Amino acid sequence: MTSRRTSIGEQFAPHTIAMLRSPAWRALSLSARRVLDRIEIELADHGGTDNGKLPVTYDDFVRYGIDRCAIAPAIREVVALGFVEITEAGRAGNAEWRKPNLFRLTFRNTKYAPTNEWQKITEEQANPIARAARIAPPRKTKSQYGKISNPSTGNPHRKRQIHSRESHTTGHSRESHTTLDISGLVGQEATPEPAPKPR
Repeated sequence: MTSRRTSIGEQFAPHTIAMLRSPAWRALSLSARRVLDRIEIELADHGGTDNGKLPVTYDDFVRYGIDRCAIAPAIREVVALGFVEITEAGRAGNAEWRKPNLFRLTFRNTKYAPTNEWQKITEEQANPIARAARIAPPRKTKSQYGKISNPSTGNPHRKRQIHSRESHTTGHSRESHTTLDISGLVGQEATPEPAPKPR
């Protein structure tokens, strides 16, 4: 007589043993694990469908127990380790403009089979990738329309400000020469002013 297998009588989130044993999984921080858990809950709330179109807000993550300051590093971590794809980037702002990220779990089905990018992460790569992902990237500014400009790669607004300051300084220097021209000192033998002392 064979014993009857116990069945799960409600929704569940399946994880393969291969994934649980993987270097990528073992490198996940606690906050990153919670991010994955909350996205899986969102998938369950959508009836197991809509993977790739799962909206989870920062407030959702906070209510699930993740410190707000840990959310962005944890999201970068699960993406870098190949468990999650951001299919559509959200945007911050007031209620009218705010929009959450849309997520896809790479180890769950969409209308296609799972892509399992986490399988590509080796033992040597996993921890360095996780650590690097948790480090905040260069500060970015977001425009009203959600376009991101990175000052380190050339923020046009910042360049204009710097150029403006340089032009003002250069312009001031030119204005000094112009004043000399108007005063009639140019072309006359006047006693030259001593050179300014170096600062």
